Formats: sequence, structure tokens, C-alpha cells
Amino acid sequence: MAPLPPGTLLQLLYLRERLRAVQPGRFAEIGPGAGHISALLLELGWSGVSYDLESSTVAALQRRFSQEIEAGRYRPITRDWLASDSSERFDLVLSCMVLEHFDDDGERAFLEVAKRNLSPDGLMITIVPGSPSHWGIEDEIAGHFRRYSDGSARALFDSAGWNVRHTAGLTFPVSNLLFPVSNFLVRRSESRKLSLSMVERTKQSGIRDVPMKTTFPSLFGLLLNEKTMYALHLLQKAFRRSKRAMVLYVEATPPEF
Repeated sequence: MAPLPPGTLLQLLYLRERLRAVQPGRFAEIGPGAGHISALLLELGWSGVSYDLESSTVAALQRRFSQEIEAGRYRPITRDWLASDSSERFDLVLSCMVLEHFDDDGERAFLEVAKRNLSPDGLMITIVPGSPSHWGIEDEIAGHFRRYSDGSARALFDSAGWNVRHTAGLTFPVSNLLFPVSNFLVRRSESRKLSLSMVERTKQSGIRDVPMKTTFPSLFGLLLNEKTMYALHLLQKAFRRSKRAMVLYVEATPPEF
């Protein structure tokens, strides 16, 4: 498997640690991208579905998880999750870098659909861009409406009647140190996307090809792996309350659960 970006590895390390305390069940992942989180959930004994707007993303997931699909453990779906009329209940609803793609009405609708699809003791996990002061070219290209602070995320969930159980800022200080280089690489490789509609930018944000940011030579796998990144994982945990953390992790449950 190709090396993953350092920020992605740090998010996966934190998510893996949090999921150790959750009994595996059925999950729904919204906006699965290349499938890294789906792979983690399947590895930990979960089964479930994923929803994405882009058919090419779903096709890539079908290739990656052909065995799990054949075994009935996983099903990627090309569909707008907000428009889904599925009555299936899930133990976990999870999204990574998705909520920020919605306008205010869509943001509220997302939480309502998540509430409707969660089982009585279900959990929602969302990972979103943090630190509004770090708004940059990548937000514009990816079709983001906002970046979140801990306070704004809590206010959103509170206004929708959810209980925020846990929050943490992630990837600090790694993402912050790499931010200028990241902006340069994204601007050089993807600035043409600024002419696209917000919906099209969102569709293309799931699987991206930005050399030395989202894709790396295989040799980099010697440095970019969960074992070598573990010390930086401990560092991000130590700074999880930093307002400058560029990724925000949120766990929440509806009030009646």
C-alpha cells in the first residue's frame, strides 16, 4: 500500500485508540475517500456501508475491498446520504472532512439524518478542519464553507440537541509546520479547481493526487507509517487542547441516548 500523509496517519492513530473502547458493530461512513477509515473499521471487526457522491470514488472502494464486499461485510454506495431513505440503523456514524462541505442548512440536515440512522446506543464521530485562522487555498479548492473551533463545533451540536462526549485537536504541531509547504503544493497542483462549482470541488476532494502531500514515493513508507509516527501521535495528544490544531475530532450522541 502507498504511504499515507503524516496528517492522515495521525488521525488514524487517534481514531484507532478511541475505537478500542467501542464494541464493534455496524457503521456508516459518509465521504470515505480512499477508504482508509473504512479499512481501519473492518480491521477492528466492524461491518458497514459507505456513501459517496462520486462514482469513481466508489469504484475505487469496490476494487480495494472486493473481498470484504464479497463476504457481505462492506458495501460502498454512490448516493447522497442526506437524500437516502434507508431505514437501517447503525452503531456508528462517522465522517472525516465532510461536515465542512455543507452550508448552514446542510450542516443541520446532516446531524438530523445521523440522529435518525443511529441505533439507540449509537455514536457519531466526525473529524473536521480546525483552527479557523488557518483558512487557506486547500479550503477553497476542496469546497469548504468553514473551519471549526472547539467552541463552534460544540455550539453546532448543542443547537441540534446533541451531547458532545469528547473533542480533541489533532495533528499539532506537524500540520502547522507543514502548512506553508502544503499551501504551495496545493496551489501548484490544484488551483484549476477554483473554477469548479462547490459541489464539483466536494466530489473531487475525496481522492486527490498532490505529489508530496497526498501521494508519496513508496520509499517514504519507511518514514510514513504508524510505528514511526507513534511519537508524534503522543505529541498530538499532549497538545490536543491547542486552539491552533488544524484538525478537530468530535464524538457526540443525541440527548435521548
